[in-house]
Amino acid sequence: MAEAEQEPQQETPEVEGAAVAVDPSTPDAPAKDKAPEETGRLAPALPEGQHYIWGTGRRKSSVARVRIRPGSGKILINKREVEDYFRAEKDQRSAIAPLETARMRKSWDVWANVNGGGITGQADAVKLGLARAISKVVPDVEHDFRNKGYLTRDARMKERKKPGQPGARKRFQFSKR
Repeated sequence: MAEAEQEPQQETPEVEGAAVAVDPSTPDAPAKDKAPEETGRLAPALPEGQHYIWGTGRRKSSVARVRIRPGSGKILINKREVEDYFRAEKDQRSAIAPLETARMRKSWDVWANVNGGGITGQADAVKLGLARAISKVVPDVEHDFRNKGYLTRDARMKERKKPGQPGARKRFQFSKR
């Protein structure tokens, strides 16, 4: 009974009759023991003669032109750090979500030029442009991006104002008499 309650010990593979201890710090150890930066993937080399990979993202009236290249993880949006440009943490996380999903946060340098729309629309435009650029170079992450919706253009736009009304849906007050 006491044997069943004990924790299972780590198996030691046998090599020609000799027991070999398994060190958890070896490369075959599970990735959960390592820090997220250590489990990150490296960016592949770009094709010959190509310096950047471009991706365009749009959301509402925002347009983002994103270019990436293998590097140290520097992210500039309109020549400012991502933390300085997007003040809200949800917008910062949204803009770099494709890098986190691909586990390549420290592998790419990212430059994005964004204009039009509001802050959240711009963050989503950067997310789409970044996902498109990464999936051009690393096609095996495209499935993950599609499952999370990073490669889907959000087509929702502001509805236009109609004539004879004060807004898109609002009507003037109706008077029966």
